[in-house]
Amino acid sequence: MKKMLSLAAMFAVLAYASPASAEIKFGGDASVRLRGQFEDEQLGYYGSYENNEDDLNFAYRLRLKASADLGSGYFFKALITSDNAAGGWNTVKDNNSEDGEIDISNLYFGRMMENSHYMMGRLPLNSMNNPIFDLALYPIPTAVGITGGKTIGIGDIPVATYNMDRIFGLNYGAKIGSGELNATLIVLDNDAADNNGSGEGDGLFNDGYGLHLSYKATLGNVTVEPQAIIALTNVDGLVYENVTPYIFGANVTIPAGKAKIGLSGFYTACDDNGKYTVGGAPADVDYSGYLLRLKGEYGPFMAWVDYNNTNDKTNSGDINYDNLFVWAQYNFKVYESAMGTFSLTPIVRYWAAGKDYNDGGQNDEYSRLRTEIVATVSF
Repeated sequence: MKKMLSLAAMFAVLAYASPASAEIKFGGDASVRLRGQFEDEQLGYYGSYENNEDDLNFAYRLRLKASADLGSGYFFKALITSDNAAGGWNTVKDNNSEDGEIDISNLYFGRMMENSHYMMGRLPLNSMNNPIFDLALYPIPTAVGITGGKTIGIGDIPVATYNMDRIFGLNYGAKIGSGELNATLIVLDNDAADNNGSGEGDGLFNDGYGLHLSYKATLGNVTVEPQAIIALTNVDGLVYENVTPYIFGANVTIPAGKAKIGLSGFYTACDDNGKYTVGGAPADVDYSGYLLRLKGEYGPFMAWVDYNNTNDKTNSGDINYDNLFVWAQYNFKVYESAMGTFSLTPIVRYWAAGKDYNDGGQNDEYSRLRTEIVATVSF
């Protein structure tokens, strides 16, 4: 509460700054959410073990946004929310004991020019509409099922949920031909190590760096955006450490009258002698996978379906991971004015995951259905 009062006081002081100060704008949104969650798993690995779990979940979220126009194209933007919660959501705990603290989630600044721009800091990714980041960071789930603890995988927009839809980086973009080319140097992890003995090549360059490249252009009325993410150094992934994967593909948007159709396809691969796996054992990392998305939008309605397959042959294994994910929502505008809006959004989210042991082991299956109603006021 003290932190929230301090932030409110800071905003008030900035709002009454002198006319010579930068033009600062404030906004944001507040939401409450009611979620029904229904999980089911069948784990052949444990002798055809079956488990079901249902839950009714109450959560809330506050996001405060600030932006400043410094003149001559220079700008600053920030987002403040519950940065350690999944997607900024605070779930109601026993005896209402959650703290609900908020922190800086995005913070970046730069300059917009006529034919180019640059920006740096904790940059937003918009990963819900660009699944390349999900395939890059979550090609292999950590657990498929309830008994494995928290299930994290490529299903259910993991970058937006667990990585707060942001990354630290330096971006430069320029208009080239009929489109815009963007290059972003991204920092994936921050490691420290001695540059000696077996650690040769560590030290200053032991951090995980990647390069995200994209080119967005319109061909007729179709928007095409080819992209690639390339590991420039050894990086730490969700499952394997010190590896150098690559990811490439494209997003395509096709208008169809009042509707809009989106197509996405991305591929990833890694063939590397990683120093360690998550368990700390040496590993010969070898995996490849792809992600396909079909998306449709019509007015307040939006839905998409993802399909992913990743084959992991690390340490001479042979495991297939299959993920089917569906998202559908409808946004009802209850009230709208120049000052803000109040809306209700019912959402359905379904994730089906499979883990198939091609070397003769038994298979695991997991599914999770989430039904949500979200009430949001924006200001």
